[in-house]
Amino acid sequence: MPSFKDLELSAAMQANLARLGFTEPTDIQTRALPHCLAGQDVIALAHTGSGKTAAFGIGLIEHVKPKQFSVQSLVLCPTRELADQVAKALRELARARDNIKILTLCGGVSIGPQIGSLAHGAHIVVGTPGRIADHLQKGTLKLDRVHTVVLDEADRMLDMGFQEAVENILSHAPAQRQTLLFSATWPESIRKLSAGFQREPVDVRAQTEKMNSDIAEVFYEISGTQRTRAIVALLSQHQPTSCLVFCAMKHQCDELAVELSQQGFSALALHGDLEQRDRDSVLVRFANQSCQVLVATDVAARGLDIKSLPLVVNAEPAGDPEIHTHRIGRTGRAGEQGLAVTLCSPSQGHKINRLESERGATVIWGDSGPLLGTVPKPMKPLMKTLCIASGRKEKLRPGDVMGALTGDGGLPGSAVGKINVFEFQCFVAVESRHAGRALEQLERGKVKGRNLRARLV
Repeated sequence: MPSFKDLELSAAMQANLARLGFTEPTDIQTRALPHCLAGQDVIALAHTGSGKTAAFGIGLIEHVKPKQFSVQSLVLCPTRELADQVAKALRELARARDNIKILTLCGGVSIGPQIGSLAHGAHIVVGTPGRIADHLQKGTLKLDRVHTVVLDEADRMLDMGFQEAVENILSHAPAQRQTLLFSATWPESIRKLSAGFQREPVDVRAQTEKMNSDIAEVFYEISGTQRTRAIVALLSQHQPTSCLVFCAMKHQCDELAVELSQQGFSALALHGDLEQRDRDSVLVRFANQSCQVLVATDVAARGLDIKSLPLVVNAEPAGDPEIHTHRIGRTGRAGEQGLAVTLCSPSQGHKINRLESERGATVIWGDSGPLLGTVPKPMKPLMKTLCIASGRKEKLRPGDVMGALTGDGGLPGSAVGKINVFEFQCFVAVESRHAGRALEQLERGKVKGRNLRARLV
């Protein structure tokens, strides 16, 4: 059985991996990491949840020269959510080394503070193509000393129309560099990108993952007008702490989230039209269980850090079997049982035929009659979220918030859930029955000796 000890890693990295609970490498890590460490170009098939960030991240951290205060590695991601997740994982891996600065550069937030941070220098930059291109145009980011570029979820970046931006960014980096390309699919556009910007890449294409045995999957035939009723029935039957519902269009997400909320369910919409602060708030509330249902477009199918997800619902079938696999793969993780349900109107049957053809097996159909007869039974979320008007820029840390609530505030530690600190704001989850008391404490008390504004989200 492969082990991280078989790889030529520093003693500090080995110790840090053990601290982080990395016992043995995943399949993609076993295949890709030796080549990444050796400085070779790599083109790798890697799905969400495969451990791909560590597959390239360990090499990035090991190769950093801390005393050379310039950008040495660049990681391009299709969305801010993925960029934040990758940066977080890299910072955890970087605990093995001293004084490594990792900077996130994404759109949706003011560019001014980013320019200030770049002026102070960074070793690794993680960002989205649009914002990286903005900094290159302004001259606030230099890539002349970059030795490694990573294209994470490259197929998604090209699908989102970033091909020209990606090619422009790569042209600013030295020709003699390492280029690591990670993609979940292998379309012609990815092969052309590799041919244009990689040198004799090592192909570590893993076998397509088999259907997760921890996922139960069922399909229901309904009419278009019965869709919301069917989703309400599923939520009422299964009472999931968290549920992800996929819709094809942004306006469908908004409409369904409103309809579910009107029926007593805690539901929020996630799609590309949201302002970045709103996106942060939605994702935080869903991840910390103060929102039960996230209604999303396929932007949520990959890259979101959502660990426990008992139920995934396709409000309608995905047009592509691979997208369907990504969607349902959000559930049934880490040994937990998951349920994936797809709702299909008669006119959408051709999509199911294509899925069956791709799988070489028929799908399981449930009886929609009893389902649609279910009496609605909304479930209140376990937690509520408070927002504090202070963040990383004011040196606010999770421990400061926890101390204010459990020290002078007198809340039991078990009543406080996830604490997410962003640049200018902080979200803290509190058990619903303690939320009023927590808000009162934050409003009248002090955090790090300061009076900070707080509100219930």
